[in-house]
Amino acid sequence: MENFDVAVIGSGPGGYVAAIRSAQLGYKTVIIEKYDTLGGTCTNVGCIPTKALLDSSHHYAEAYHQLKEHGIQLENLKLDFNQMYKRKSEVISKNTAGLDFLMSKNKITRLKGTAGFISDSVIKVSEGDQSVEMTAKNYIIATGSKPSSLPGVKIDKQRIITSTEALSLKELPKSMVIIGGGVIGVEMASIFNRLGTQVTILEYAEHLIAGMDHELGKSLQRILKKEGIDIRLGQSVYKAENTGSSAKVFFRDKNNTDNELETEYVLVAVGRSPYTKGLGLENTGVHIDDRGFIKVNENGRTSVAHIYAIGDVVGGAMLAHKAEEEGVLVAETMNGQKRNIHYNRIPSVVYTWPEVASVGFSEEYLKKNNIHYQAGKFPFSASARARASMDTEGFAKVLVDPKYGEVLGVHIIGARAADLIAQAVIAQEFEVTAEDMFRISYAHPTYSEALKEAYLIASGQGAINI
Repeated sequence: MENFDVAVIGSGPGGYVAAIRSAQLGYKTVIIEKYDTLGGTCTNVGCIPTKALLDSSHHYAEAYHQLKEHGIQLENLKLDFNQMYKRKSEVISKNTAGLDFLMSKNKITRLKGTAGFISDSVIKVSEGDQSVEMTAKNYIIATGSKPSSLPGVKIDKQRIITSTEALSLKELPKSMVIIGGGVIGVEMASIFNRLGTQVTILEYAEHLIAGMDHELGKSLQRILKKEGIDIRLGQSVYKAENTGSSAKVFFRDKNNTDNELETEYVLVAVGRSPYTKGLGLENTGVHIDDRGFIKVNENGRTSVAHIYAIGDVVGGAMLAHKAEEEGVLVAETMNGQKRNIHYNRIPSVVYTWPEVASVGFSEEYLKKNNIHYQAGKFPFSASARARASMDTEGFAKVLVDPKYGEVLGVHIIGARAADLIAQAVIAQEFEVTAEDMFRISYAHPTYSEALKEAYLIASGQGAINI
């Protein structure tokens, strides 16, 4: 029976980062993955392939709708759907190859198979008829999550699908109903709408991306509707069925009126659930909560001292970069280092166009908790850089403590918001004031100047640039 210092179960962003950091700290490390490639959902059927298709579809839509205004004339523009999906697959392959290289470089043992605990100290890794037992001084569970569904909506992976199946379609659908207006829902809606699919979003809440500042959701709704997406809020889906060549979805609106839609595909995007199947947690002292998430303390340690858990399987924001931070935290905690994660300072991003990004408190949270704040909001339509690129939709909004100038929250919808939000994370992490943020120099013309103007306005001064 082989012994390791650290055994990581799962190779998504949390798992592979935890393995690499453990190896860097000198631990004999093994990573266990049941699939052929490393990277988990994010690399193989989530973040990376979705962003590849979002970029490809954005280029196509831009060529179709905007390039004439730039003085670029294209004749006989057409979509090669298979090539677009082929490029997506090539992006995945390059990323997984990079992970293979990192495992080799850091001398991490890689095992293919499904890991299950036999006891608190021993695991069995099985693949087909073969199995091997091993022990480790420390275990890190990083098994991630799987798509959730709704009562009455059975995912058959044929007509009623998730984002995973949507990333492997053989031809462009003529129509698609997306259940859920969260991050996955609106990103998938953007991809297929740009390519010519008739897309309808059915969302139970009264806002798109309801977990973020509501003003972002309202603005995104207006933009997506203008692009041709049918968005219906306050809808309760209670049934979906595969009819062979198409699918039907049944739902009630806020007036309790029954409705139905027929479509080629129903894409279910109502969130994700922790994946612990086959882990054998019942053979350990590890505790889970009533929703199936593994319980951990602030250092990622479970109720068994040498077993840790990170990422989607412990709940919280289901973000790849959150899992990565937890992977580093756990490895360094095992090494006796002291560090912590400020979860409110982890940014959230939606990769529609314009992009949406947020960090810190929303206005709804501040109002609900009677926290005083001043808001500064600057529209991209007033940005010289945005005008030059024809990306004038959106705004940058900052929320500031009126007494000390602390940056309480930053919310952006606009071009390159995903990159701009990093500046706001720095401001929050190091408690830089709004005045500090507007007094530093910003290159002109840039999208980032929208943030400078927002900081100025929140601090009681007027905008000074375009």
